[in-house]
Order: sequence, then C-alpha cells, then structure tokens
Amino acid sequence: MKLVLVAWVFLLVACTQNNSPNEAQVSRESPKIKVTTTVNMVSDLVRQIGAGHVEVVEIMGPGVDPHLYKASANDVVKLQEADAIFYVGLLLEGKMEEVLGKLKDGGKHVYAVTENIDANRLLKPDEFEGHFDPHIWFEVLLWKETIDGVVSSLGKLDPANKLDYEANGKTAKAKMDELQQWAEAKVTEIPLQKRILVTSHDAYNYFGRAYGFKVVALQGISTVSEAGLADRTKLVDFIKSQKVKAIFVETTVSPEAIKAIALDAGVTVGGELFSDAMGGRGQMEGELDLGTYEGMIRHNLTTIVNALR
Repeated sequence: MKLVLVAWVFLLVACTQNNSPNEAQVSRESPKIKVTTTVNMVSDLVRQIGAGHVEVVEIMGPGVDPHLYKASANDVVKLQEADAIFYVGLLLEGKMEEVLGKLKDGGKHVYAVTENIDANRLLKPDEFEGHFDPHIWFEVLLWKETIDGVVSSLGKLDPANKLDYEANGKTAKAKMDELQQWAEAKVTEIPLQKRILVTSHDAYNYFGRAYGFKVVALQGISTVSEAGLADRTKLVDFIKSQKVKAIFVETTVSPEAIKAIALDAGVTVGGELFSDAMGGRGQMEGELDLGTYEGMIRHNLTTIVNALR
C-alpha cells in the first residue's frame, strides 16, 4: 500500500509540474477557484473568506482524526484537481504533510494557515519532542491570526476578487472578536478553582491558556500512542484528589477509555467535545450549526460550563 501511495505522489507531482497554476494567478474555465482543504476548521475559514468565489472540497470530514489519517486514491484526485490546497500545518496532518510538501515543491499552490503565526505565540509541550502544538483553533484570537494569510493567498490566486476577500476577512475578524467576547463572559460561570478540563487527548492547551483552565488528558497531543495502565491510574487519582465534577469524551477519539476512567473515578461524562474535527455542515444543535467554527466553539464551551459549574 505504501509503495502504491508513493507512486501516486510522484505521478501527482509530475502532473502538477506540467499543469500547475501560476503562483500569482489562476486561469480557469470555472468561475470559482477550486480549493481542497484537509480538515473542516480550514474549510470553514476558506468558505467565509472566499464566499461566492471558491468551491471547497474537503478531505477529512466530521469525526476524522487527522493525526492518523492516510491519503487515499480519491484524496490524490482531489489534490490534483485543486487550484489551491489549504491545511493547518504544525504536523496536525502528520501522515499527509510529506505529500503536501512534494506538491508544493512541484509548483502547486499549497498553504498552511499557521505558517505566518509568530512562533512565540505557539505552545511547545515537552512531550511533543520539540514540535509545536497544532490545535491553535481553540484559542479564538490566535485562530483569528490565520485570516490575513488566507486573504492574501486567495487574492494572489484571484486578483479580480481581491477586494471581496479583504472585505470578507474583515467580517470574519469581527465575528471572531464577538465570539471571543462571548467566550470570556461564558467562562465566568465556572469558578476558577473548578476550571479543570479532563479529556481524551491533549488538544485543549490553547483553550486552557485563553480561558484559565488546567488541562489534563489521557493521551498526548497526538493520538498515535495509547495510554497505559499507569497513565490511567494516575489520571483517576488526579480526578479524585481535585474533586473534578465531570470529564469529557471527544468526537475523534474512542470514548471507551474516558468512560472507564469516569466509572473508576466516580464522576460523570460531561458530554462530547469537538477536538480535531468539527461537526458536519448543517448539523444543527438548536440554533448552532456544528459544522462551523463558531458553532464548534460555542458547543464546546457551553458543554464544559454546563458540566463543571
């Protein structure tokens, strides 16, 4: 299988070199730019900024773990047919980033939305072997910093609609400012001493930094390695000693381990949080569309507040 994928990559790069759009501008028969994205947080960002001018094709949908994802033959076709490719970076799409790098080297417009973020703003946990934590979307004002890069990238590809992208970018920033204000107010419903978030894997460090939570997880930043018995025992002891009221499962990680820990620790499962993927587009929870960035953030924080306050 690996040899087959390697062959696809070389074929894809060869085709890209022969048919690659110019880095500055795309000439196309379709009135819309064809953009392929990896995860749906990026899809939502590109749709907001490119509204009316882009057609987004997504590789990883709801419930998909990007840490473990392997590109399929169909994914290769999606990448080949794209005018541009947008992804998170910082090794979130670990197994795909080599493919994306080869495509970029071959002339395809490939853009990591995190590439222009100041490294001093990024977290680098000890257990991640010198790499940055990629889960930046859980700190709203940090995710807001990805907007300018997407605006610039789309503007270079499609100069005729550059002003629209800039206007949409300003609107997206304003929405994130409003979301941040809501989050800051919402989190005050939990006393500081109760702001302990226990989850399946260590995806919420930026969330913890932004909103004053101590974050503890069963698995590390990547879901590649599984927690051992000692890790589970340590977490159960921590939950009991800190009198944690509830712990949480995630949509992209099997819930069984967390459910077992909740049982051993004598606490409830407070709900299901989105971590490495949002919900599906049009998946409604009341008035919230869980397939949007705003819907994901509001769902997560509301779920946490309701369980811990």
